[in-house]
Amino acid sequence: VEKILGHSAGALRVRYWARGKRSAWILEEIGKTEPITTGIVVDSGAIARIDVLIYRESRGWEVRYPFFTDQFKGATLTAMNELDSHINGISGATMSVRALMRLARIALLLDAKAGETRAQR
Repeated sequence: VEKILGHSAGALRVRYWARGKRSAWILEEIGKTEPITTGIVVDSGAIARIDVLIYRESRGWEVRYPFFTDQFKGATLTAMNELDSHINGISGATMSVRALMRLARIALLLDAKAGETRAQR
C-alpha cells in the first residue's frame, strides 16, 4: 500500500465490508492538500463502483461526478499493481485524479488480500 501511495499509509485500520466475491472499502488520500474520502466497491477483482464521499479541496471537485468515476468500472490490477484501464484526467484536477487512481489500486490490492483470507476460512 505504501508503495502505491508513495508515503506512509498512516492508518492502522481500514474499514471494509465483504460478502462473497464483493467488497466495499472506505479509503482516504490527500488530493493537493486535503483528504478525499471515497467509497469503492470491488466485485470479483474489478472495480464495480467508486464514489467520492467527501471532497474537501477548493479545486478539482469534478472528480465527484459520474463522467469521471464511471471510467473506473471494470478496472483490475496488472501484475505490476497498475490499473489495466486508461483513466482520462481533468484539467485543473491532476492531483485529485491521481489520488483517486491510487485509491482504486489500493482497493483492488486490499480486496485481493482479503479474498485470500476469506478463502482460507
